[in-house]
Amino acid sequence: MELYERLTSPTPKRILALDGGGARIMMALGFLEEIERILRERHEQPDLRLCDYFDLIGGTSAGAFVAATLATGLEIREVIDYSLDFAGKIFQDKNLWLTPWKRWGAEYDESTLAGILSDQFGDLELGDPSIRSGLCIITKRADTRSTWPLMNHPDGTFYDMNKHLLLSKVVQASTAAPTYFVPVGVDVGTGEPAAFVDGGVSMANNPALQMFMMATLSGYPFHWQTGAEQLLLTSVGTGFWREHKPVDDILDSNLYDWAKNVPMMLMDDASMQNQLLLQWLSQSPTAWNIDLEVGDLSDELLVPEPLMHYLRYNVRLNADEFCDMDLPEIGARVSDFYELDCAEHRHDMLKIGRAAALRQIRPDHFPKAFDLA
Repeated sequence: MELYERLTSPTPKRILALDGGGARIMMALGFLEEIERILRERHEQPDLRLCDYFDLIGGTSAGAFVAATLATGLEIREVIDYSLDFAGKIFQDKNLWLTPWKRWGAEYDESTLAGILSDQFGDLELGDPSIRSGLCIITKRADTRSTWPLMNHPDGTFYDMNKHLLLSKVVQASTAAPTYFVPVGVDVGTGEPAAFVDGGVSMANNPALQMFMMATLSGYPFHWQTGAEQLLLTSVGTGFWREHKPVDDILDSNLYDWAKNVPMMLMDDASMQNQLLLQWLSQSPTAWNIDLEVGDLSDELLVPEPLMHYLRYNVRLNADEFCDMDLPEIGARVSDFYELDCAEHRHDMLKIGRAAALRQIRPDHFPKAFDLA
């Protein structure tokens, strides 16, 4: 089936949304590996790719990189091998001495990131017909402070302006996390320059709510039908934890500490708010406890009928959780996995994702209504 026909057909639709998280994306890959295994077994297709099942794949930051590799037809084994190498290289050499005379300085050299992405995607453009599923890369246009969901749907309002953007450049724009990498300049059409930073510096580091809105709001081109047997939204995170920092450390923070930590605070709040809203609107067998007051919303629904079947998989990074996964030796150093650039622990993070996936994902989470014809 041609991509346009697939995107516009009235059949039940499946969305995959991937969080940002830097090197912690390795945990998400553990979940995706198990999802791919379940779907291959379900459909008796040992070479099924996630782009064959999911009609729209989208992501933010590191999730944008994985989304792009999946939409172009890679299987998870290939994405894992590539990501292990990718994370090790881009976070290998930290700039210990930032040049004070430059307006922008960053901890890592963006040329390494740009070169690796160029090697992976070559001259492939966002609108290339070889992309096998719907694709959405979420980034943040810093000069206008607007969140940009760049997509490959031919009916999109800005498709003609954006379809020739290099996929490598779009992904780099989505991964340009402030302080880690410098902003990325992109010509967004008709010679208009724009400056982009990491898409996570928005409400959409967890892009699941944004992807749901794209699929259903009339201003976007998809116009997919809602309902628990019409729309499947699968969202995969990159680990989360509850901060308990000493009060004195916060009171003594300097300007650089705040520049680095405030975006993370906002990302965490946005992700949890997205989670609350999606559980409030959906049928969800994977509902998480939002907090001690709200609970998991399993007995509450904002609308008369669920708007989607919603799945959320993520890893709670605390020692007790790791003991439940039979990984106590890794749980003893759980704080090693908090930073976006913790690439030296990428093999452990893949192990964490795989262990969490075995505990969380069940085949019956994916209803028969969404099986491939």
